[in-house]
Amino acid sequence: MKREDFVFTIGYQGDTALIDGRARKDFSKLSTEELAEKGLWRAAFCSALFDNNEEQMKKVVEKYNQKSGAKLENVNDMKRMLGVFEVPEDIGKIKVL
Repeated sequence: MKREDFVFTIGYQGDTALIDGRARKDFSKLSTEELAEKGLWRAAFCSALFDNNEEQMKKVVEKYNQKSGAKLENVNDMKRMLGVFEVPEDIGKIKVL
């Protein structure tokens, strides 16, 4: 799965990832930090998760807490809130919606 597909995945159907085509087109060139600055929290977190960059994941959590007033304590709290835990390895197809 490519970064831009994972970052803008909105769900899965079997071995198919369902992608938000409009968001991917508009925002796929942005860095993790730029996605967070635009308030695209899920996309920003997925970008950091795809890169397996713990430091970036922590920064997204910090920025989210700052902007939203939430009190997420760590990366695992953000994973649970978003329902995103890892990059799936068994995705065979991509469907752009």
